Amino acid sequence: MPQMLLPFFPEEITLINEFVGFVKKGNYVYYFNGQMPIYHHSSDDYQSFKMFVSQLYLCGNASQADIVRAFGISSSGLKRWVKKYQEKGAGGFFHKSRSRSSPVLTPDRLNEIQELLDAGEDVEHISEKTGVKKNTIQKAIYQNRLYKVKKTIEEHFESKSDRILIDNKSGMGRACTRSFDRVLASQGLLVEAKSRFQMLKDVSFGGVLLALPALLENGLLRHLEQYFQFTKGFYGIRHLFLTIAFMALLRLKSPENLRNTASGELGKLIGLDRVPEVKTLRRKLKYLSSQNQASEWGSELSKDWMEASPETAGTLYIDGHIKPYYGKLTKLPRRYLSRQRLCLSGMSDFWVNDLLGLPFFVVRKAENAGLLAVLKNDIVPRLLEDVPNQPSVEEFKTDRYLSRFMLVFDREGYSPVFFQKMWKKRIACCTYRKYVKDKWDLDEFRKVNVKLSNGEIEEMFLAERGTFLSSKIWVREIRKLTKSDHQTSIITTDFLSETGTLAMKMFSRWCQENFFKYMMEHYGIDRLIEYETEELDDTIMVVNPEYRKIANQIKSIAGKLCRRRAKFYEMKIYFSMPEMKRLEIEKERAELLEEIELFENDLIELKVQRKATKRHIRIGNLPESEKFKSLAKEKKLIVDTVKMIAYRAETAMVGIIRQYMSRKDDARALLRQVFKTEVDIKPDNENKILEISLHNLTNESSDKIIRKLCQEINNTETIFPGTNLRLVTKLVSS
Repeated sequence: MPQMLLPFFPEEITLINEFVGFVKKGNYVYYFNGQMPIYHHSSDDYQSFKMFVSQLYLCGNASQADIVRAFGISSSGLKRWVKKYQEKGAGGFFHKSRSRSSPVLTPDRLNEIQELLDAGEDVEHISEKTGVKKNTIQKAIYQNRLYKVKKTIEEHFESKSDRILIDNKSGMGRACTRSFDRVLASQGLLVEAKSRFQMLKDVSFGGVLLALPALLENGLLRHLEQYFQFTKGFYGIRHLFLTIAFMALLRLKSPENLRNTASGELGKLIGLDRVPEVKTLRRKLKYLSSQNQASEWGSELSKDWMEASPETAGTLYIDGHIKPYYGKLTKLPRRYLSRQRLCLSGMSDFWVNDLLGLPFFVVRKAENAGLLAVLKNDIVPRLLEDVPNQPSVEEFKTDRYLSRFMLVFDREGYSPVFFQKMWKKRIACCTYRKYVKDKWDLDEFRKVNVKLSNGEIEEMFLAERGTFLSSKIWVREIRKLTKSDHQTSIITTDFLSETGTLAMKMFSRWCQENFFKYMMEHYGIDRLIEYETEELDDTIMVVNPEYRKIANQIKSIAGKLCRRRAKFYEMKIYFSMPEMKRLEIEKERAELLEEIELFENDLIELKVQRKATKRHIRIGNLPESEKFKSLAKEKKLIVDTVKMIAYRAETAMVGIIRQYMSRKDDARALLRQVFKTEVDIKPDNENKILEISLHNLTNESSDKIIRKLCQEINNTETIFPGTNLRLVTKLVSS
C-alpha cells in the first residue's frame, strides 16, 4: 500500500477515496489531493464535472466504483463520458453542435413546457403530457431555450439499489465502505468514527429516528462517560447505545437478530456505513460489563426519572417476574411460574414501576428470595435514597400520619410484621388482605366515582373500616363489592389519601402486569444476552435442602392422613345392614385406623426432625450436589436498562399521539409501524439540519396523526449526537 499523504483531508471534505476528495464552498466545487487543490469549477458547470471525473478515471486516481459511490452517478454514464474524453479530448465536453430549432416548439408550446418545468415536472412526464418528444425537450434545454432547475452534485439522492451495489463491492466486508476510517481504527489512530450523513432515499427502518428525541430525553446517552470507559475504535460508545436502543424499538430482541437484518441500512441511521456485527457488539458489551458499573448507571438514571416525575414516584409498584432457565450451565433453584403453572428453574426479577407502569429499576436474584426479603434488603434502602421530595423530620413530627412514599404489592407481600417495620420508617404499604373470613354488611358500601391512572372514570362500590392486625398495628381496610357480591379486601397504612384514591392505586396494579406482558412479547426481557455464570456470595442464606425435603414429606403424609381420616369417618355401620356387609366395613375401618396411626406417628417424627433442622443455611454450606451459580447479570443489566429507556421513550410518544386517535389502544401498534417505515435522509450542512422524510403510512388518518407527532419532535430542536445537525422530521407528502 502506498504511503498515505499527511495531513489528511479536513473534516468537511467528502472523500472519493483515500487520496482524493472534494468540498463545496459557495458556488464552487474544489477538488483536493491531500491538502493540495487540483481543480475547481462552478457548482452548476456539469460539463466541467464530467470532464474532470473522466480525467480521474483515465489517470488512475480513482476507480469507477469510487466515483460512482462519491457522486451518486450511474456507471453507464461514466463510461460514456470516458469514451467521449478518449475520442474528443477535454474540448469534446464543451463543443456545441450546430442544429436548427425544431418547428414543433412554437412560442406557446415553449411557454407551456416551461410552466411544467417550473412546477417540478420531469422531462419524461412533460413529454407524455404535451406529445413533444423527450429528445426535443432536452435539446431545447441544452440550447437554453428552456430552463430546468438542475440538482447540484450534493443534492443527488442515493437510492437503495445504489447502496446495495456499493455495499456488495466493499473490499473490507459487506457495507464497510468507510475503509479509510476503518484502517485508521485498526491502527489505533481513531478514537471513534464521526457520524456523517448522506443524501439517501428509501432507508429501511428509518422511522425509528423519530424516537431519537424521546430516547435522549430519557437518558440514553446520559452519564455514560461518568460510569463507563470505552476503547478506541471505529464504533464509539454513542454508536453502541444508539444501536441497542434502535434494535429494541425495531423488536430485534437479541444481538443474533442482527444477522437477519440489513446492517448497512441500520448503519445509515447512526451516520456510519453499517452497525456492528454480532461478535463486535458482544465484544463491546463484554468490555463494558467487565467494569461492573451497570447498576450504578441504572441507579443514576432511576434517580433522574423519579426527579422528573415526583408525583408518580410517590407510589411505587413492586412485583416479581420469573425468567425460566432451560440451560445446563448451572442448577438454579426451582420457582413456581404462575403463567405456566409449573415449578421451573430460573432467575427472579423484582421490578419497581411507577403509577403509570413505567419502570424505574430491577433487582435480579439467583437464589429463591421472597418478595419480603428483597423489599427489606434491596429495594427499600435504595428507595430511601432515591425517592425525591421526602418530608423532613420536622414535618413528620407535625403530622403523625405523614409518610415518605407508598409501596404497592400483591398478596405475596402480606405481612403485618413487615407493615409495622415499614411504618417505623414512615413508609406506607398497600396490598390485598389474606385470610378474609367475614363479610361486611352491604349497607356499608357506597358508590364512588374513581378516576383510574389512564384517566377513565369507573364506578366502584367501596366501604372502609379501621382494623387491628395480628401484629397490633392499626390499618385501614377498604373493601370493593363486585357484581358477584364478592368483597375484595385492601389493607393500607396510608392514612391521608381518600378511599377512592387508594382503591385506584391498588387496582392499578394491572399497569405493571401489562408491562411484563408487553416487555416479554415485544422487547424480549426473558431473552438471555450471554451464556455465562458468576459465583454467588457464600454468605447468602438459602432454604436448606434437607429442611425442604422434610417439609415436603410432612406435606405428603399430612395429605394422605387427611384423606384417610375423611374416608374413615364416612364409613358408618348401621344395625340394619346384613352381617356380612357390616363385618366387611368393620375390617376396612380397622385397616384404615391402623394406617392413620402409622401416618400420625410418622408425622410426629418428621416434625421433630424438621424442628431440629435449620430452615436456612449459607450457600457455602450447601452440599456440592446442591450448589449453584448465578447467570451473569452485568451485560443483561446494561441491555435491560436500554430496553427500559426504549419503553419509556415509546410510552412518551404514545402519550402524544393518543390525544389525536379515536382508537387509543392502537397507539403502540401505529408506532411499531412508524419505526419500520422507510425514510429519505437529507443532511443540510450549511443550515445545520438533518431532514428525515418519513414515507406515507397505510391510510390518511395515520398520516395526519404522524404529522402532529413530527411537529412535536421538531419543537424539541434535538441535535443528532456527535454532529451539529438539528433533527427535522416530516412526511414525504408534507
